[in-house]
Amino acid sequence: MAPSSPEATGRWSALAALALAVVLAMAPWFSAAAVLPHLRALWRLTDAEAAGLTLAVQLGFVVGAVLSAALNLADRAAPRRLILAGALFAAGANLGLLWAGGPVAATGLRALTGAALALVYPPALKAMSAWFRTGRGTALGVMVGALTLGSALPHLVNGLGGADWRRVILVTSGMAALGGLLAARVGDGPHRFPAPPFQPRQAWQVLTGRGVGLATLGYLGHMWELYAMWAWFATFFSGVLRGAGAADPVRGAALGTFAVVGVGALGCWVGGLLGDRWGRTRLTTLAMALSGACALALAGLAHAGPGAVLVISLLWGFWIIADSAQFSAIVSEIAPPAYVGTALTAQLALGFTLTAGSIALVPALVYLGGWPLVFAVLAAGPLLGTLAMRRLARTPDAARIAGGRG
Repeated sequence: MAPSSPEATGRWSALAALALAVVLAMAPWFSAAAVLPHLRALWRLTDAEAAGLTLAVQLGFVVGAVLSAALNLADRAAPRRLILAGALFAAGANLGLLWAGGPVAATGLRALTGAALALVYPPALKAMSAWFRTGRGTALGVMVGALTLGSALPHLVNGLGGADWRRVILVTSGMAALGGLLAARVGDGPHRFPAPPFQPRQAWQVLTGRGVGLATLGYLGHMWELYAMWAWFATFFSGVLRGAGAADPVRGAALGTFAVVGVGALGCWVGGLLGDRWGRTRLTTLAMALSGACALALAGLAHAGPGAVLVISLLWGFWIIADSAQFSAIVSEIAPPAYVGTALTAQLALGFTLTAGSIALVPALVYLGGWPLVFAVLAAGPLLGTLAMRRLARTPDAARIAGGRG
């Protein structure tokens, strides 16, 4: 029997440890959905102030990711050290909410939390790509799936009756610190690349290369609908339940949202398997086509009964995230090896910038044309994304994706 390759030794235990570490470290971001209803009542927040607390995390992440990409941090520093630093800083900023006293300070703290988490998620993707050369799509799918499940858990907390907001803050801050410490114990993968020289322009140059540029356009189409759907589905579904005369539409919407977001964890795993076996451009095209179709179906069924709406929404929740990790996998395969971390961070920065716009756009679309208009506009993202991925499949870079499967 041939001896085990360095890649085969310990890579699955590294994946399990890193996935758990990232979910724990990202807990302050996930806690926002569980804490916000309590803070609205405590501080008598307006809708704009409540939305600002949510968007502050997104925009803070963008600022942190842009700075990290410009400084090439994910390539020039050990990922586990960046994750530890980001997790500890996020834990501290999150803990500061206990003394915030109002929306102004809280918004600043949420922005700092997002900026700190930009040192957690992109370096974790870089670290995992150093452990996996084959099966990379599945590995990254498992990691994004774990994050997806973490995103869904606050809705379960709300659906089961919620928890004292101070306890949520304390627990999620402790989880973040624990996640950083766990990541610090994960060794470097066998496919790591030596630290490159400091070149700020690489963040722009990498993204404007043809292959990475097309993959990023596909990713932007995917992100256009993803976070808007996650952020507003509970509001939409509570209206559906209220229209059907449900006894407790808020609780029902929370549990329904947990199911719709949580099923995406399974979608990430399936998407990873199919991306490795079929090719990433084919899988991302399929996922975005089905996701966009579900959005359009909901546009036509927005006033249907809760059962029909929930079935389509579960399909949407599965496919809307199934392709997410594959965009990162593509970049890790075709970007210059020395600057993979920079490329991943820059791609995420663009994606999360776009999500802030689509999240903020939804209330205006509801006012102008109701939820059918919202779903129709969200479907435009995956439609454009599929065009970008079909073009990528016809470029020479496709030969380097998923072991030549494209």
